[in-house]
Amino acid sequence: QVQLVESGGGLVQAGGSLRLSCAASGSTFSLNAVGWYRQAPGKEREMVAVISTDGNTNYGDTVKGRFTISRDNAKNTVYLQMNSLKPEDTAVYYCTEHDFYDDRDYWGQGTQVIVSS
Repeated sequence: QVQLVESGGGLVQAGGSLRLSCAASGSTFSLNAVGWYRQAPGKEREMVAVISTDGNTNYGDTVKGRFTISRDNAKNTVYLQMNSLKPEDTAVYYCTEHDFYDDRDYWGQGTQVIVSS
């Protein structure tokens, strides 16, 4: 069973930084695309960043230039480095993995990020 566990969320002041981590298990991680999505109160879920098996990345327009996604296949972990945080970045951040084995998406439980002004 594929499991994803996010960590690293918390409270931070505007302009600060956080690094989120997502540890995966139960999958052949190196074969799977992974990413981060977020959902803020009253808003739809939006794509933050995705990274492919070969390291190609895509970012949402609102975070491009401030956030960086990376992966460490040896640790089965995907990271999201968030810099220059803004109050509008406040959301629950979810890690997702597209499993090559069964061609479906899996999701973590989410980690909360609150950026104060």
